[in-house]
Amino acid sequence: MRINHPLTGSIVALITPMFEDGSVDFSSLEALIEFHIKSGTNAIVSMGTTGESATLNQKEHIEVMRKTVEFAANRIAIIAGTGANSTSEAIELTKAAKEIGATACLLVTPYYNKPTQEGLYQHYKLIAETVDIDQILYNVPGRTAVDLLPETIVKLSNISNIIGVKDATGDLNVAHALIDHCPSDFLLYSGDDATAVDFILMGGHGGISVTANVAPKELSLAYQAAYNEDEDAAKLYDKPLANLHQNLFIESNPIPVKWAMHKMGKCESGIRLPLTKLSQQARVVVEQDLSNLGVI
Repeated sequence: MRINHPLTGSIVALITPMFEDGSVDFSSLEALIEFHIKSGTNAIVSMGTTGESATLNQKEHIEVMRKTVEFAANRIAIIAGTGANSTSEAIELTKAAKEIGATACLLVTPYYNKPTQEGLYQHYKLIAETVDIDQILYNVPGRTAVDLLPETIVKLSNISNIIGVKDATGDLNVAHALIDHCPSDFLLYSGDDATAVDFILMGGHGGISVTANVAPKELSLAYQAAYNEDEDAAKLYDKPLANLHQNLFIESNPIPVKWAMHKMGKCESGIRLPLTKLSQQARVVVEQDLSNLGVI
């Protein structure tokens, strides 16, 4: 069901630009935010997986969120990544996001420790009850080793400030289950670039995208057309991005997208260990996609 909500459409999972020594490049971060505002991106996720949340300490994590909100200056919604595998840490980050003025929070499932569905439910319920800010669930079992099942999502969707879910399974059967059983005003986001247009055409509300870093205008047009149920236009806008959707995952995200943004002149090539720069053989593939799009 199509709803009137500001957090629909193309949402970029923003990279965190870094200098060669791995320190955060706040000047480039500000420029990237301007780039997305001008390109029609609907919202920005700060400090998600693509933002290297796993390699920044908590102080840095909060500072990047704070600067992102500051640079955006209420011109674009900022969704702060505040998930953690410790419930208490997730609450601390979510409190910080509320204090700095984030629009909402995105909370990845607790990773590595593999909680049960009941543990996942209690984790999210406690965060929602503790911090009065809109919260979006984030399920990406390929990275976390835990799968937030549709029935648990449906149960959580009845908590008033849990407003949506980012499903990065790439399984459209999951999307069907969510569309069929979640409340009509519960926001459903694709977290899989390759299937996002189909997800939105089915009834989803938008996508939280890696590709949007590179081609924000094109992806915004594709998602808007899909949201308007114009399948032909959506597929037309999305088709030139098909290879990029795949190849930005040729190595672990955000390795390829950070290299792509560097080649586009948007930032230096800094990245933090244990992540490394894109391999030489993969660079050829990604750079060909960028050349085909006319961005390098």
